[in-house]
Amino acid sequence: MNKIFYPAIFHKADEGGFWISFPDFPECMTQGDEIQDAYEMASDALGLAIVSRQGNNEPLPTPSEPCAISLEPDAFCVAIEFDWLSYQRRHNSKAVKKTLTIPEWLNEAAIAMNINFSQVLQEALIQKVGKPL
Repeated sequence: MNKIFYPAIFHKADEGGFWISFPDFPECMTQGDEIQDAYEMASDALGLAIVSRQGNNEPLPTPSEPCAISLEPDAFCVAIEFDWLSYQRRHNSKAVKKTLTIPEWLNEAAIAMNINFSQVLQEALIQKVGKPL
């Protein structure tokens, strides 16, 4: 399960913009000046909360049903997506050394063509796993 959806409550801030809270993650709050900015901030904040809980070996809460959430005036509920693969692409670009074996003839042909082995492997893996954002 690479994608998880959690409800977020967007509250209109007195000074303008929005502040966002998550019923399932009380420790998680953020804000944004405009709706798009607020949504992106909410997505990042949710990702940090999920990664933090997983790093502490804490179970993730079952997402609340958006229709069951009580809202204050000037607030609305939005489902926020957390895509684990997308998050990893953005936040974990540390290079990892891999050892592999290929036929000698293929190695010689690739060297003769000045092929970058790492680049070819990355491109092939991205095609198999999914394209980066």
